[in-house]
Amino acid sequence: MASSNSYKLRCSIPGHEMDVRGLAATVFPEGAFVSVSRDRTGRVWVPNSSSDKGFTEMHCMSGHSNFVSCVCIIAPSETYPRGLVATGGNDNNICVFSLDRPQPIFTLKGHKNTVCTLSSGKFGTLLSGSWDTTAKVWLNEKCMMTLQGHTAAVWAVAILPEQGLMLSGSADKTIKLWKAGRCEKTFTGHEDCVRGLAVISNTEFFSCSNDASIRKWLVTGECVQVYYSHTNYIYSLAVFPNSQGLLIIFISTGEDRSLRIWRQGECSQTIRLPAQSVWCCCILPNGDIVVGASDGIIRVFTEAEDRMASAEDLQAFEDELSKATIDPKTGDLGDIKLEDLPGREHLNEPGNRDGQTRLIKDGQKVEAYQWSVSDGRWMKIGDVVGGSNQQTSKSVMYEGKEYDYVFSIDVNEGGPSMKLPYNVTDDPWLTAHNFLQKNDLSPMFLDQVANFIIENTKGHVVGPAQPAGGDPFTGGARYIPGSSSDTAGLGADPFTGAGRYIPGSGPNPGAPVGVADPFTGGGAYSSSALRQTTNIYFPKTDGVTFEQANSSQIIAKLKELNGGAPQEHKLSEEVLESLERLLLSVCGLNSSEPAPTIQQINLLWKASHWPEDIVFPVLDIMRLAVRHPQVNESLCGEAEGVQLCNHLLNLMRPEGRPANQMLALRTLCNCFSGRHGRALLMAQRETVLSRAADLATVCNKNIHIALATLVLNYAGCLHHQPDLEAKAQCLSVASRALETVQDKEAVFRLLVALGTTVASDQTAQDLARSLGVSSQISKYSSVSDPSKVGECCQLLLKELQ
Repeated sequence: MASSNSYKLRCSIPGHEMDVRGLAATVFPEGAFVSVSRDRTGRVWVPNSSSDKGFTEMHCMSGHSNFVSCVCIIAPSETYPRGLVATGGNDNNICVFSLDRPQPIFTLKGHKNTVCTLSSGKFGTLLSGSWDTTAKVWLNEKCMMTLQGHTAAVWAVAILPEQGLMLSGSADKTIKLWKAGRCEKTFTGHEDCVRGLAVISNTEFFSCSNDASIRKWLVTGECVQVYYSHTNYIYSLAVFPNSQGLLIIFISTGEDRSLRIWRQGECSQTIRLPAQSVWCCCILPNGDIVVGASDGIIRVFTEAEDRMASAEDLQAFEDELSKATIDPKTGDLGDIKLEDLPGREHLNEPGNRDGQTRLIKDGQKVEAYQWSVSDGRWMKIGDVVGGSNQQTSKSVMYEGKEYDYVFSIDVNEGGPSMKLPYNVTDDPWLTAHNFLQKNDLSPMFLDQVANFIIENTKGHVVGPAQPAGGDPFTGGARYIPGSSSDTAGLGADPFTGAGRYIPGSGPNPGAPVGVADPFTGGGAYSSSALRQTTNIYFPKTDGVTFEQANSSQIIAKLKELNGGAPQEHKLSEEVLESLERLLLSVCGLNSSEPAPTIQQINLLWKASHWPEDIVFPVLDIMRLAVRHPQVNESLCGEAEGVQLCNHLLNLMRPEGRPANQMLALRTLCNCFSGRHGRALLMAQRETVLSRAADLATVCNKNIHIALATLVLNYAGCLHHQPDLEAKAQCLSVASRALETVQDKEAVFRLLVALGTTVASDQTAQDLARSLGVSSQISKYSSVSDPSKVGECCQLLLKELQ
């Protein structure tokens, strides 16, 4: 923990050939850190002996084919007791290294543009952000989730310590809070691109931005403080561990050539560097600060006197700083008029805060000084010149802004040329990326355009990466689809409430004698001991369907509504009779009924497009019909299946009618009873579950039970498949639904879905842990009415231990 002392240079490490873009303190070796650079390498640095204050390169990592942009440490595990190093690059990849070999042990591919930020969480979870506007959640070498919602590059990501909460900050000026893959909240306040995020606690975090401000947020959405001191883009943040509340200490770096240390809400120290862009920072366990900059040098600062550089090295650093050239265009000096500046005598007056800058003229030269509170003097921080590297060029106006260059780029022969504005303080690769995106050009041109910029600006590449209620079914006929007793009778199936429902060929073979299978009913538990040691709930791999039906009431309601339907929607007596025969044949009440005909199925499909205020009895017939093999094949086959899916999803839209929403969900559940229906729904999984998940917020227990059943059926189909991304969606939808669902039957089915998803799958279990599933469901472990909820929950918690 840092004290109130001032930080001074410990050492400078000329470790890279190009900009140092990312830093992270390692778990092993103790006191070491890793750096990554645009020179395409990552390097591990270990502290030298106590008498030597420097660091030595222990390990060099290479695996990227382009710039390396970011780095983070993945915590130690049984497999990798020293932890892992993850790096992201402009080649769109994430490389993961161990500390004992130079090549990556595996590479994560999936992003479509530069990976510019990484964060690691518990159980080996990795979160990445990219210029492709997405963030991705990775676990065990697989992409588990893609977080979509930002409209521009995701420059910053962070994983909060508890409850599976994740953060992303973007060039669209917003920060998003994600839970189980869903955006829970969007934070607005920054006026420009969000560049960095730093977690303070379970409930608080910092953000920094190109708007030169730092903001402190509560995860509930409130911005509780804004910090100003930087005069240009702020790129990175780091919080001292164990500093909380009013005593919180953090650091920031940015495009104003500075590292700033913040205490008690104020900037207590400003350290200028002889490099324009201070890209990154990290804090070592002993409280020392490491920063990386555009000059390729890593610098370590300490407040411990015994680790400070020698007087000679401190003077050499100050001399280097004094010889730096400062471009007023970088915005940290304001408008400069030579004739208005005071002379050297102005330096006799003390400053009033650490880091305060003062300009003086010395003949025709302009010099910049900074006040050091710890030294009680003005330190020269550079000479002010007309442009970076003393390059002078006339400004060119384009779209109302001044630029050093405006190039004409000819992409199509004979077509109009496109304008590409550029300042020498810009990153040519990001400028090229933005140009291609703005003009809808292929990313394949990125290298070509960037190299064109570099070649035609004579190598002046120094600057920032600037990114730019009531029941709806009651009526005269008293037809209430889906109505059944709230509590299943003795021997009843716990899902459908129907005593005659047997979802398989027989009882669970793993259930000992005397213990009832809750899905097939019958009997009672013989002892509490058996109850606790036997898992009769999951995995559940046979589909759960909605079987209950009252054919006469459905037909009576259909005829009643047809009588009042608009003339253009009236069904003929022949059609009504055909639908009635279809219903009787699929319900199997009369074995003499012939199988459904293609004509009947087509009439059912056509009638399902009735007006939405009267279509529900038709949907109920469809719910029952799709269980029949012939109807399942006809409606869910390759040609017609997508149409059926889209029609049901349309009826399920959040603003739709609850009756239709519920029946559409139940129809989807029943589609799982046939081979064609299962294939259709597995192919359409992402869309179906995404739309279904939105219905968790509808206050209707029948909808919640149908939603939970749909997730359970998906989980059952996925149980023996290695599709981790699909399992991740099941976990996400079930986890989110449990936040709003109250009905105990729906809760039970969601718990079974979770259990089925994680059973016998270590990676899925790790993901569930990282999403905070255990803490979310623990409240159900004591539920005794019905007992199956508490019992299933306890078994699931045991699985996730």
